[in-house]
Amino acid sequence: MPINLTKGQKVDLTKGNPSLRKITVGLGWDVNEFDSGAAFDLDAACFMVGENGKCPTEKEFIFYGNLEHTTGSVKHLGDNRTGEGEGDDEQIQVDLSLVPANVSRLAFTVTIYDSDVRRQNFGQVSNSFIRIVDDITGEEIIRYDLGEDFSIETAIVVGEIYRNNGEWKFNAIGSGFQGGLAALCNHYGIEVE
Repeated sequence: MPINLTKGQKVDLTKGNPSLRKITVGLGWDVNEFDSGAAFDLDAACFMVGENGKCPTEKEFIFYGNLEHTTGSVKHLGDNRTGEGEGDDEQIQVDLSLVPANVSRLAFTVTIYDSDVRRQNFGQVSNSFIRIVDDITGEEIIRYDLGEDFSIETAIVVGEIYRNNGEWKFNAIGSGFQGGLAALCNHYGIEVE
């Protein structure tokens, strides 16, 4: 039975489960029924950040254009351009034992591709969630349903896994940004062209 979190809630991942190493972070969403004239393409990403809240290099930004970190610790399983169907729309695998020492947090985000041109925002998206599955047992251990708190935002920091006294914890963030992926990149210290 997974732990269902609310915004701002934090929970231990490894303290009560010291053997937890390989997990899959699943992100999902539905698009509300209306016609904006263009398809919705939501994209999950992971920013691997240090103590300063910034990515050490652009290699620590894992997304559809950079699917795997050089250490193999974080691996994006590919872009889903429609969000059709049940379950996870995009997944990111994490091996906690391989996360480099200079990375203290893994921030998981979702953005709307080309949101300005397509005039789309998270007010038009529903049933958004993040869940963490133990890859060894297949058990869903954490789930956070975002709710309908967003209107004009085009990017969301859904949640983050972070180090705390040698253990890994999860924080349900649910914080929205305007400015899409570029705003998130700037927030995490990634240069945008």
